Amino acid sequence: MYQALLTRRYLTSKVMPLLASLAVVLCTALVLITWSVMGGFLTMLIGSGRTMTGDVVVQWPTTGFAHYEDFIERLKKDPMVEAAAPMIEAYGIAGMPDGRTQTVMIRGVDARFGEVTKYRDVIWWKPISEPLPRDYTREDPRLGSPELMQRLHAQGLSFTRTDNGVEKPAAVLGVEVSGFNRRDPAGFYTPRVRDRLLPDGGLDEVNVFLPSYGDITINVLPLDQSGGVIGTRTAKFPVANEFQSGIYELDNKLVLLRLDALQEMLHMQQAERVVDEPGTGALGQPGALGQPQGQTIIDPARVTHVLVRGRGDMGQRGAAEPLLERVTQIYEEFADAHRGEVPSVFLISIMTWEDLNRTMIQAVEKETALVLFLFGIMSLTAVFLVLAIFWAMVVEKTRDIGILRALGASRSGIVWLWLRYGLAIGLVGASLGVGLAYLVVSNINPIHEWMGRALSVQIWDPKIYYFLLIPNQVETPRAVLVLMVFVLSSMIGALIPAARAARLDPVASLRFE
Repeated sequence: MYQALLTRRYLTSKVMPLLASLAVVLCTALVLITWSVMGGFLTMLIGSGRTMTGDVVVQWPTTGFAHYEDFIERLKKDPMVEAAAPMIEAYGIAGMPDGRTQTVMIRGVDARFGEVTKYRDVIWWKPISEPLPRDYTREDPRLGSPELMQRLHAQGLSFTRTDNGVEKPAAVLGVEVSGFNRRDPAGFYTPRVRDRLLPDGGLDEVNVFLPSYGDITINVLPLDQSGGVIGTRTAKFPVANEFQSGIYELDNKLVLLRLDALQEMLHMQQAERVVDEPGTGALGQPGALGQPQGQTIIDPARVTHVLVRGRGDMGQRGAAEPLLERVTQIYEEFADAHRGEVPSVFLISIMTWEDLNRTMIQAVEKETALVLFLFGIMSLTAVFLVLAIFWAMVVEKTRDIGILRALGASRSGIVWLWLRYGLAIGLVGASLGVGLAYLVVSNINPIHEWMGRALSVQIWDPKIYYFLLIPNQVETPRAVLVLMVFVLSSMIGALIPAARAARLDPVASLRFE
């Protein structure tokens, strides 16, 4: 009973214990905020790995492989496979309406792309009924034009746009690619006017909403099946829509084109060819390309990637490994059926979404562990501060300890008194620290935006940190673990002073001045 009475009295009547509790508050908040942001960054990275790729990717870059439709049909028959889609990936140069050019990643896809990836969810210009959480004044352009947004959404799904009654293959750009969008602090985009430099040195305003009226020019470098350069190809495409994946690297560099249009530009469509000289196939083996001189053959259409989506949740680490093994088996059967015309299973690259992002994931994991280790070392100051304050309090309360011992308190009772005191300080400090961390992390993006407006400080630059927003979720298991660690640390800090108090001689303690 006396332990509870004295603990409450010491907590409410002394300033020094409050300083120890404040140290625990700050250290707890520091570690939990760091872990939440860095851990959230890793969680977002892992989750985004599947946004535009699916669960498993089969790829033969640059020249691509043929008979992909047969391979996709074989995949779809397997119970582990939900969907599969062809894709071409190439690099090129995009010319914008204001005369700027930039290097972009170009992916040729068709409607099946949305079945494998989260593309349907990330199309930007589409009807929405509710504003974004911070769009208090409902200024998002998507709120006021449902018919227009419905049409743009359909364009984005089909990768086509109808101009003057003619349906044309169209491009879907990352929302940051063109430079014709301005991001509002509330999170939505509005069209912006850009200046175009004229030959005489003057400026001309370019005011165009790309998904309705804008075009871009795409330049690519097609290769033949053996990797030789054929020449450059240039084509102009209307813009059907834009997307925001939340990954700045994709939103700033990626252009999606309709698959058949990109196949034609890269000479990867089905075509007839006359063999002038006998030779070997593109894969270094006799076969479809090793035909007698003068014979006309048909080169099947090719793609560089086939994306596969598995059934069930594949978002956890290692969850896609069984699917990877099954896709590999199916590809081996497919390669045997088209021997000499497609890469063998030993040459083709088959990877999970985790493999594709492994370098980045491992780097973030190591960085998170290092930062937590460093902050953990720094947080040991809370232990030593509790120890120093409790040591001073034991000296100050020597007469009180002597009275307690004279009245019959045991040594273990004295130890428990100070440990209980440390436990109380740890619980109060760690609980307040967790609450402070929750408030900071939950509001970290508004805080960062305020710092940018008021102090011109931008700590989180999406061009550097990959994602547009700072992770703002505190996971309960992490919060509980941090709380328990700092409560335990406070008790460890109180342990040595508690042992010293228990060893004090009652008579000497009563004579202490």
